[in-house]
Amino acid sequence: MFLRLLSDVRWRAANPKWRSPTCCRRSTSSTAEPHPVSLPARAQVVICGGGIMGTSVAYHLSKMGWKDIVLLEQGRLAAGTTRFCAGIVSTARHVSIELKMADYSNKLYQQLEQETGVNTGYTKTGSISLAQTQDRLISLKRIASSLNVMGIPCEIITPKQVAQLHPLINIHDLVGAMYVPEDALVSSANVSLALATAASRNGVQIHERTSVSHVSVQKGRVTGVETDRGQIQCQYFVNCAGQWAYELGHSGEEPVNIPLHACEHFYLLTHPLKEPLASNLPTIVDPDGRIYIRNWQGGILSGGFEKNPKPLFTEGRNQLEIQNLQEDWDHFEPLLSALLRRMPDLEALQIMQLVNCPESFTPDMRCIMGESPTVRGYFVLAGMNSAGISYGGGAGKYLAEWMVNGYPSENVWPLDLKRFGTLQSSRTFLRHRVMEVMPLMCDLKVPRWDFQTGRQLRTSPLYDRLDAQGARWMEKHGFERVKYFVPPGKDLLDLDQSKTFYKPDWFDIVGSEVKCCKEAVCVIDMSSFTKFEISSTGDQALETLQYLFSNDLDVPVGHVVHTGMLNEKGGYENDCSIARLSKRSFFMISPTDQQVHCWAWLKNRLPDDSNLTMEDVTWKYTALNLIGPRAVDVLSELSYAPMTPEHFPSLFCKEMSVGYANGIRVMSITHTGEPGFMLYIPIEYALHVYNEVMNMGQKYGIRNAGYYALRSLRIEKFFAFWGQDLDAFTTPMECGREFQVKLEKGMQFVGQEALLEQKQNGVYKRFTMFILEDHDTDTDLWPWWGEPIFRNGRYVGKTTSSAYSYSLERHVCLGFVHHFDEKTGEELVVTTDFINQGEYEIDIAGQRFQAKAKLYPFSSLFTHRRRKDEVELSGYQRE
Repeated sequence: MFLRLLSDVRWRAANPKWRSPTCCRRSTSSTAEPHPVSLPARAQVVICGGGIMGTSVAYHLSKMGWKDIVLLEQGRLAAGTTRFCAGIVSTARHVSIELKMADYSNKLYQQLEQETGVNTGYTKTGSISLAQTQDRLISLKRIASSLNVMGIPCEIITPKQVAQLHPLINIHDLVGAMYVPEDALVSSANVSLALATAASRNGVQIHERTSVSHVSVQKGRVTGVETDRGQIQCQYFVNCAGQWAYELGHSGEEPVNIPLHACEHFYLLTHPLKEPLASNLPTIVDPDGRIYIRNWQGGILSGGFEKNPKPLFTEGRNQLEIQNLQEDWDHFEPLLSALLRRMPDLEALQIMQLVNCPESFTPDMRCIMGESPTVRGYFVLAGMNSAGISYGGGAGKYLAEWMVNGYPSENVWPLDLKRFGTLQSSRTFLRHRVMEVMPLMCDLKVPRWDFQTGRQLRTSPLYDRLDAQGARWMEKHGFERVKYFVPPGKDLLDLDQSKTFYKPDWFDIVGSEVKCCKEAVCVIDMSSFTKFEISSTGDQALETLQYLFSNDLDVPVGHVVHTGMLNEKGGYENDCSIARLSKRSFFMISPTDQQVHCWAWLKNRLPDDSNLTMEDVTWKYTALNLIGPRAVDVLSELSYAPMTPEHFPSLFCKEMSVGYANGIRVMSITHTGEPGFMLYIPIEYALHVYNEVMNMGQKYGIRNAGYYALRSLRIEKFFAFWGQDLDAFTTPMECGREFQVKLEKGMQFVGQEALLEQKQNGVYKRFTMFILEDHDTDTDLWPWWGEPIFRNGRYVGKTTSSAYSYSLERHVCLGFVHHFDEKTGEELVVTTDFINQGEYEIDIAGQRFQAKAKLYPFSSLFTHRRRKDEVELSGYQRE
């Protein structure tokens, strides 16, 4: 009986009408019985996987009007991970899009029983997240700020209030907690059954005991699937196969990399207490104890995320339907001890069972969704990191929107499959990374922490040289990048362990690097930037890029253009710089994590013309950024060529010699607003050019610098960055980048109509700089990103990035301001006057700080004044 545990829905008795007329009869044996009804020969969509994800996608697609849908499940519906899910629906999430998905799921599940007649077990219990340390409480306060501005009731409570809400909880070691009263519990399998019932009524065909063995692809597009019961032709395929998604992705003619890996996940079930627990008792999350606790039939269900997880199925030996895996009481003992410390009255309680089930985790603790970068029409929704029931409703909705409309209604880039490359799909990498990821589900996530496993996958040729000089590393898209350099004599270990929500230990180090960038010259290795070369034998390259990019690329050879790659709504799919190398050849530089996304976007829109070629040359060039007023002196001496603005103007590109090396592409840009040059160096010359630059630069005070300095420089100059400030829902008109758009360049381009409409009607959000006024850098919590913005006491948006400005000696935040009608809540046009006439505050973990708002364009703020209160903050003009 307990093999069904939380999700024994008594399949036939619960609601026999859920099945499609074509659905086969369920077998009670482990082998499939004969199928009296054959599969359809064709369908618009085939969904593989009958758990919470697959049924949610089917439900939402059918709600949006798509009817020709077939859902295939290799065993029985919800017999995979969904069957063992703990059923906790929690909206307390750090990432905004995950919070929105969970909130939608909660609301959907609440009304699903009324819609379908299937009992989902929905019970609004609320949840309490406990804090044993002040840092944990700060983390909870940051989440609470996000929940409150989204209209989700939430409050920070005292330990005494915890005891009042849950009398069995030991509160002696708590410093506070977060209470979310509308969080809930459900029966996960019943929710899947309800979604399947509604989808079936809307025309979706559901077939159990049907395994997908192969996905057919022609000319880079899905054409059908092979199953153990025959072939189905289709236009779209959706991989919702959970822990089997990885293997299924590799089973097609064109492999689709889906980086996830399963680990064993344990939870405990007990018999009811003498006085059974009330069904509406709040769920307890004790992250410092690494456990969660919920009511279960008058007893408790308690699991957690241990520090030493156990990966499984690494050899591909998977089960048709998941059975309870082997108990391991020794492994569970630390979690059991934490449970007994938190609820000491349970010692006499009789344990019923230790459940062991697989859970799938991803390399960055965020789920995977979206279309494959290599196969059109192949969509993925998997890798829920033990939050499948919380995300299921919202994730299914966004993926359905993506398929039907071509894009979801929210920015889902943090979850997009294309954030990963093929390098993250190594079995060894995944096994090691998920062993780190699973404990991190409970670890305190302070700003700018880094994964420790799966490192040094992609390195610059200068890695060893920089490492020997004290480089501290972070990872982006598998690429090692320098955060900052530890000067000689500093304690390396202390800096590695400096994790805080307050002023970090690297503050002075980064400050000295910024100072050098402004007064002398610094070198930053920026080899990780994505680099493409696009060329043609005729004019196709120019004509195509003119259509795909917003700015005018028909510029003289040697000029560099900043431009956006926009979608039909005018939003940024990429923000990049393009140098015209020759009449028919272009060199494109994009952010590091754009390598897969940008390639797929361009490849799907380039004409099928053999005269047009695109090559990813990221690995061919090492990129050095020479920043500072003395960069011109260093480069002039090394190249024996004048590099002054008269001879080498801004946004100019020239191939030249540096030292003994030939063919160096030198561009007069730095991505920071400071003077200097980017050097794109063929990798065989990288070490030589770096040594020459450092040797020549000694007399000019040259030093190495890292990305933390770069971030400070670009934010204080109001430079937006794709993936943080810019996304597919942000247009150039909304972020002060009209100068990167040529509406009248003589030919139509993607997004032009949307931008013309915005130019005429105005925008509904504006990118704004905020300079904190009453914030003490030494003693107050720091802003990092995602902080709510208030105008005249009303919530108007969130920050997207922030940094300390060493020039202003204040914190600077960037973010978007919206304008809502106070009575109706209707979104209104945001004018310059609206921005300038408001009084602003930034909420950092529940504490509000006054801020001065500034709009783009602006003039230099950075006069040589020593005191903060002497800095003139008015009179912005374009630089």
